[in-house]
Amino acid sequence: MQDSMSIELFKEYLLETKNASENTLSSYLRDIRQLSDYLYSHGNITLSEVSHGSLNNYVSWLRISGKSVATVSRSIASMKNFYNMLSTKGIIESNPAVGLVPEKAAQKLPEILTSKEVELLLEQPECVDMKGYRDKAMLELLYATGIRVSELISLKVSDVNVAAGLIHCQSRKKERFIPLYPAAIKALSEYIEFIRPQMVAAPDEEVLFVNISGESMSRQGFWKIIKSYQTKAGIKKDITPHTLRHSFAAHLLENGADIKAIQEMLGHADISSTQVYAQLLKKQLKDVYKKAHPRA
Repeated sequence: MQDSMSIELFKEYLLETKNASENTLSSYLRDIRQLSDYLYSHGNITLSEVSHGSLNNYVSWLRISGKSVATVSRSIASMKNFYNMLSTKGIIESNPAVGLVPEKAAQKLPEILTSKEVELLLEQPECVDMKGYRDKAMLELLYATGIRVSELISLKVSDVNVAAGLIHCQSRKKERFIPLYPAAIKALSEYIEFIRPQMVAAPDEEVLFVNISGESMSRQGFWKIIKSYQTKAGIKKDITPHTLRHSFAAHLLENGADIKAIQEMLGHADISSTQVYAQLLKKQLKDVYKKAHPRA
């Protein structure tokens, strides 16, 4: 089978069977295309003809090329998924990626803000103009719900139920309803009722948050907004749009929320992704103990 055909099959498999996120889809396809290029330049081998030894050589080549442990590990995961798919469909007899073992990387725990830092950041947008009201609503909504930035900028006005204090969030086939706290409800109500009608370029625009041109906001646009408020607040930590998502989860867990409920609100398919926040809190407790205990 030609590489382009098998890669297209893999794309369909990731979308329809694995329900992969956009980031996973992009990364896995890039990994397999890179493998295809390597095999072609090292013996004109197709993806479906490869042996376990050739894949081992490829992994060694990635490491020699200076790829990070995380990149090599993801490439191995991509290959295992790809060849498992080919094997399941009967295109190859067995999975040549079985037995490939990734190196263990030290897990990097996410950066979170303290409650005081969150309050400081949320205080920065000044509700004196349309941009201030919009930015206040965006930041409050992010911290209230822990949704991803891609989900934030994709929200429609119809996804917000102010009366019920809920938002509806759908990412691919996953659907969830997430509650809002009073300050977020207030900020959203003011933005939707008084500000957004003046900002939208077209009356039939469905997207909730728009840029100053009245059109759908981009990830880059929101990144610039949050960085400007970090600078204004004087917060030294490197805040990214994902920082409020991490902080949302860690603060809920710290205050006694059930980890399964947090998993549901975050939209994590695997509980292990949510358990990272429990590890983060344990580390923080150890750090506090070492600094504060007289015999530590």
